[in-house]
Amino acid sequence: MNKKREIQSSVKDESLIEKRRAQMIRGAVTLFKQKGFHRTTTREIAKAAGFSIGTLYEYIRTKEDVLYLVCDSIYDEVHARLDSLDVEKGSLEVLVTALEHYYGLIDDMQDEFVVMYQESKSLPKDALQYVLNKELEMVALFERLLMECRESGELKMTPKEIKLAAHHLFVQGQMWAFRRWALREFTIQEYIQTQTHFLLQGMAGEKISIQGA
Repeated sequence: MNKKREIQSSVKDESLIEKRRAQMIRGAVTLFKQKGFHRTTTREIAKAAGFSIGTLYEYIRTKEDVLYLVCDSIYDEVHARLDSLDVEKGSLEVLVTALEHYYGLIDDMQDEFVVMYQESKSLPKDALQYVLNKELEMVALFERLLMECRESGELKMTPKEIKLAAHHLFVQGQMWAFRRWALREFTIQEYIQTQTHFLLQGMAGEKISIQGA
């Protein structure tokens, strides 16, 4: 099990901790994207979050803690959006819905995804390993959905092909964050529909009609 890294706080009110850390994340993402992790100071993060440097240190201990919170918030949101799906009854319809939710999340959190991949190398070793393991958990969700489609006969793929396809689905979603500047003629809806056609047609080896796409 991927154990969550504990970040110390002198505050005991969990709801207040969650609120303040959410403010830090929003402020930090903007700064990290503009200036980079190393050039951003904790004082700047505190100002962007709307409170003093003293208050900041009541909720975190280091600047690396803030970056960790940014990364972790992404995967918490992925889980929140995909957990509502019945992933135990995999089908192409469920897979398409999962992709819509995941790609839509990336559209909502473009800056967070860019910051995570640009700056996660600055995390301490244990925190970086946690973040990498969380990513593998997300890939495993798509792998499980694909395996269910294989078992139901909707896809004819080997387990090895499914493993690669799961990584492909995951990375193609992230492309929306990294290549958005070059894809301005696409809306997010068009991107989701086109990518879904490409991906599923490639995996099935034949044209698949996707309802609503």
